[in-house]
Amino acid sequence: MTNQDLALRVGLSAAPCLRRVRRLEELGVITGYRAVIDHAATGRAFEVLLHIDITATDLTSTEAFERRLAAMPEIIEARRMFGIPDYFVRARVADAAAYEAWLTSKIMSDPSVTRVDSRLPMKTIKTWE
Repeated sequence: MTNQDLALRVGLSAAPCLRRVRRLEELGVITGYRAVIDHAATGRAFEVLLHIDITATDLTSTEAFERRLAAMPEIIEARRMFGIPDYFVRARVADAAAYEAWLTSKIMSDPSVTRVDSRLPMKTIKTWE
């Protein structure tokens, strides 16, 4: 959105609005900007939510598992959770066949993984990305 559009939306003129935005950037409140991706255009429209449990109880093994997750281009979000499951993961692939191949070869074959529960979203109602 342009500064002019933002200013109109919040009821300010353009110059004070821009000053406020710059101040929020300097304070670290605004940490960056993003592009909105059309996932179908990238060939990764099939999204799956995974709950993953692992056997690791020591920090070294846990961090190694997290590095492996972070390195996978299919994973668009990964969070270590309090309680169950150990991890919440969002993945995007081309289709169900690509998901099955990726899940089998990359996730289920990981020696740290004890359980994977896959959820297929029906519809996205709200997102921050």
